[in-house]
Amino acid sequence: MKYIIWALRIIIFLAVLFFAYKNMNLVEVTFFDGVSMGQVPLIVVMLVTFVLGTLFGLLLTVPSVMRRRRELNRSRRELDRIQAIVTPQTTTSGRDNVSDPIIVTPL
Repeated sequence: MKYIIWALRIIIFLAVLFFAYKNMNLVEVTFFDGVSMGQVPLIVVMLVTFVLGTLFGLLLTVPSVMRRRRELNRSRRELDRIQAIVTPQTTTSGRDNVSDPIIVTPL
């Protein structure tokens, strides 16, 4: 299985490498108000756009993750409260209020 995963990694790396090699054309990047960066390889523009899009997508998931984390903490506190009610309390000696088990030996 490790060999299959490594083979897939190598195939993906080579595909990205060939894609980058084929997109080395220079393009002019112009921002708002006519501000220009000049000539930049197309693959660099595509890579920056991909990274910024990924970061923006991850940033959009933060509120959902925080909401789920708060709900998980609330549920854990509720579970702890219920378990404290259900489980038997220990005595001051530290032992449970359960009698010692009876050991039965064969005849």
